[in-house]
Amino acid sequence: MKKNVLLMIACLLSWSLMAQTELQQIEKLKADAAQEVEKNAVLGQQINDMLFSFSELGFQEIETFNYLTSLLEKNGFKVQRGIAGVPTAWIATWGSGKPLIALGSDVDCIPKASQKPGVAYHDPIVDGAPGHGEGHNSGQALNIISALAMKKIMEKEKMSGTLMLWPGVAEELVGTKAYYVRAGYFKDVDACIFTHVANNLGVSYGDGGNNGLVSVKFTFEGSAAHAAGAPWRGRSALDAVELMNVGWNFRREHLELTQRSHYVIPDGGDQPNVVPSKASVWYYFRERTYPAIKNLFDIGVKMAEGASLMTDTKFTYEILGSAWPGHFNKPIAEAMYQNIKKVGLPTWSAEDQMLAKATQLEMKAPKVEGLATKLDTLGMPAPTGPVNVMGRQLMAMGGGSDDIADISWSLPTVVLRYPSNIPGLPGHHWSNAISMATPIAHKGIVYGAKAEVMTLLDLFLKPEILKNAWEYYRTEQTKDQKYTPLIGEKDNPAIYLNQKIMTEYAPKLKPFYYNPAKYKTYLEQLGIQYPTLRQDQKDALNKLAEKEKK
Repeated sequence: MKKNVLLMIACLLSWSLMAQTELQQIEKLKADAAQEVEKNAVLGQQINDMLFSFSELGFQEIETFNYLTSLLEKNGFKVQRGIAGVPTAWIATWGSGKPLIALGSDVDCIPKASQKPGVAYHDPIVDGAPGHGEGHNSGQALNIISALAMKKIMEKEKMSGTLMLWPGVAEELVGTKAYYVRAGYFKDVDACIFTHVANNLGVSYGDGGNNGLVSVKFTFEGSAAHAAGAPWRGRSALDAVELMNVGWNFRREHLELTQRSHYVIPDGGDQPNVVPSKASVWYYFRERTYPAIKNLFDIGVKMAEGASLMTDTKFTYEILGSAWPGHFNKPIAEAMYQNIKKVGLPTWSAEDQMLAKATQLEMKAPKVEGLATKLDTLGMPAPTGPVNVMGRQLMAMGGGSDDIADISWSLPTVVLRYPSNIPGLPGHHWSNAISMATPIAHKGIVYGAKAEVMTLLDLFLKPEILKNAWEYYRTEQTKDQKYTPLIGEKDNPAIYLNQKIMTEYAPKLKPFYYNPAKYKTYLEQLGIQYPTLRQDQKDALNKLAEKEKK
């Protein structure tokens, strides 16, 4: 009996020592991987600045597509181009066998957001042109230098597994990820790490707190006529658009408090003396749950039908994009956050903080505190209710949307947020582009890449994390809610969107494309002193510094 007990104790000690040795080996590989990321920092800066200079809108990311796919092929990745019926979409893979881990990030930019980097006031590169007023130029830079570091470790250690890189094309239109899922590109993927620009280094799990949405264009057709000579012979499609919008705006008062809906009129007719025979209105219907999104959509169709009846016109509608409300994986997020704590935040220079504070003053940000110096905590699930309103239990309020959510409902997924933008800015705005080709963005992607590659090593070398991730996905996330696409079988990606805008502005932007063979950074190519402030901004910062001393 005593011998058996001693043998059991010896076995336990042996297993404990083995486990400790394995953990030490993993930590050593993480340190090596972080060093590899540092070695690739210049490449990350070049990718970041190159995509910033292209400034391409959704579905028209042609230069971005050519540059990234060629770069990945040169580094040994196998590339599939034009996936899911989207010409600028691609998938790049390296390695073999399991696990198969996907790394994704968006690539498109914002209309009318052209802005010189490092300049703390509005100064467009090309007036009226698109620009990276969210920071989607940075995520692929992070993923690529992370993947290259992981690739080198895998080659050296002879590790099995597959890396898969992919782009979020037309994310601002929530235009593609549901189609990637429908086409089956994620059916064999074990986990997905998505990266998105932010102003801190962080990750969350559970309900992301965002709305889902369906993007729909309603088109009305009537009859043209001389608007003065024979208006009674016309049937105005524009009248139908305006009546639909009036009806929707009256209905808002009687919709759930959680809804967000907004529209633009992409076609309102040609000229006033001709009764418009064709007109269209483009809606985003946002809500916190799939059933609520569908309900908004159904109401919208009824509004269009009513407007059509009132104007004796015909109407059709086209789904241009969709996104579910996101839900992200707890076990992977917890593992990632441990790595985030190891990495910490970048050390910001005085110049970095000066640019950030001057921009915050310029944009009248709620707080003028500069860049984050304290790490975010692990993000917990957003409150989903109950919120008591006149005796009714309603969902908590949501906000923006991202179609990474469709992938999050298809397999275990997390979103790594990394600090390349300035806090307190309005978003989808030229001011959000100010930091995105500066040392702020460059440092942020390096620190994000370190956290990502460390998490990759955990997923490859600690199989229990993936096992727990799928257990969470099956028994908690999807226990009571299953993914049903908001796109239909006959819907297709709206790849024609933004063609006209990019046809106008791409030739104007081309002379400003970044040339890394000649210039170390895009700031150097543009001849920008970092940071560039007006005298009144410098004076305001001096006053702020004096106030802080007191």
